[in-house]
Amino acid sequence: MAITVFKGDDMSDSETPLLNDDVVPGSVDFKCRPSVRSKSGSWKSASLLIGVEIAERFWYSGISSNLIGYLTGALGQSTAAAAANLNVWFGTATLSPIVGAFVADSFLGRYWTIIFSSLLYIMGLGFLTISASLNLSSYSDCKSAGIDAPCSPPPFQKIFFFFSLYLIAIVVGGHTPCMQSFGADQFDVEDKKECVAKSSFFNWWVMLSCSGSLLGYLIMNYIQENLSWELGFGIPCIVMCFSLIIFLLGTKTYRFPINNDERRNPFVRISRIIMRAARSCRLPFIAPISNEQEVERNLPLRCIGDNEEVNLVFRLAPIWFTSLGYAVVFAQPTTLFTKQAATVDRHISSTIQIPAATFQSFIVGSIVVFIPFYDRIFVPIARAITKKPSGISMLQRIGTGIFLSLVSIVVAALVEKKRLAVAAENGMVDMPNAIVPMSVWWLVPQYMISGIADVFTMAGLQEFFYDQVPSALKATGIALYISVLGIGNFLSSFLIFLVEKATRGNGRDGWFADNLNRAHLDYFYWLLAGISAFSFAAYVYYAKSYIYIRGLTV
Repeated sequence: MAITVFKGDDMSDSETPLLNDDVVPGSVDFKCRPSVRSKSGSWKSASLLIGVEIAERFWYSGISSNLIGYLTGALGQSTAAAAANLNVWFGTATLSPIVGAFVADSFLGRYWTIIFSSLLYIMGLGFLTISASLNLSSYSDCKSAGIDAPCSPPPFQKIFFFFSLYLIAIVVGGHTPCMQSFGADQFDVEDKKECVAKSSFFNWWVMLSCSGSLLGYLIMNYIQENLSWELGFGIPCIVMCFSLIIFLLGTKTYRFPINNDERRNPFVRISRIIMRAARSCRLPFIAPISNEQEVERNLPLRCIGDNEEVNLVFRLAPIWFTSLGYAVVFAQPTTLFTKQAATVDRHISSTIQIPAATFQSFIVGSIVVFIPFYDRIFVPIARAITKKPSGISMLQRIGTGIFLSLVSIVVAALVEKKRLAVAAENGMVDMPNAIVPMSVWWLVPQYMISGIADVFTMAGLQEFFYDQVPSALKATGIALYISVLGIGNFLSSFLIFLVEKATRGNGRDGWFADNLNRAHLDYFYWLLAGISAFSFAAYVYYAKSYIYIRGLTV
């Protein structure tokens, strides 16, 4: 049986018959006509969206990676205050996708949410550029007055800076979950080839977006430290403008999932879910299985309603909670790892010194190098052994990453202990601005192990939360993954606050003293290692009992 598609709005135009196998079920093009498989979606659309993501990661990483340097320099904040402020900001940026995903899934759709959030992105970056210019004027006034210490700008400039920063954090919520879920929407899971391609999509999404981050670290950090912060914020604004243009150019190739009438009315949908959740007394977080059953088991394909949607989302909670140990460790490279790197020798020649924030590029560099190995070598070998299409299950992949994350923070603690010993041996304990005669390359292993951990955990969490929620909540699924990182940043900020209160006072230097040679970041890293170990043990316990849901439809 053929499906007839009319060209244009005039029914008198010529008709083009399409065979069923050339039409993608459940999706339409930008004119609400059935999507043609050969002309839309799959890698032709996903590749364009990945390109937009590379541009977005370029500016986001280029700014966020060095913000602690801006806060402790241009804004004159202490190390503890700057680290806490950044953790709250990162937490906001990674929790806002929950709201953005709700707006996308219930009101605007992913396409329009991406467009509106991109426009607000550009506005926020423009404001940030203006605030940097104002702060530079204040900094110059301090220097002309002979003030060598960090100079705090007037309150209005601080308020304007943080307003700009938090505007960006909020609009991240609309852009990040929608871009990735919209990219995954371009693959038809009912087609065997496209189903396999979708699994690889998450790997390549992480790798190539990290390539954008790598460029941001290498280029933007250099510009910020050697040229100006106005350029450091202004260039990302221009890049974001180009990324929006690229996204719009691909409109004709995109596939748009078909929504039914109830999904177009979010109030009906949400009210039903809330009412059923309120009166439900049996929300199965984990479905128990007997010892005779397989650990990984797929429930059959079936249609589900709103009452089961609640259960399906809530049963993900233990995996979400037990991944928080990884998320707390994930928060350290952009804050404490960077301050740690700033105290050691970073010269690669007598005249060239690498910015401390640039060493975060070893994280994304290891991701970029390891993902092709994982996708092209590790997965085929594991597939031959386990007979699973993905080689190892999503939960096994996440668990491996959580364990490697634990290893990375243990290595960081050992390296920091070594750094403190070198400072003491050279009489630099009371020299806060002195460079410890220890090569920064000592810190590279902790960055690289963190990157390899991300290959397993980040891509695994993305695929897991996208795959295990109903089709109407795919953006929400991605937001759930991002919210893990957001809560991890808030927990890190809270831990820093508690530790600072507990260890500082009565003439004592706390673990986060501004003079890092008298501080004890190593003790804090050991604390995080203990939290991560407990989280990993709890994760293994719950993951062993999880039953996968396949083929969700609503």
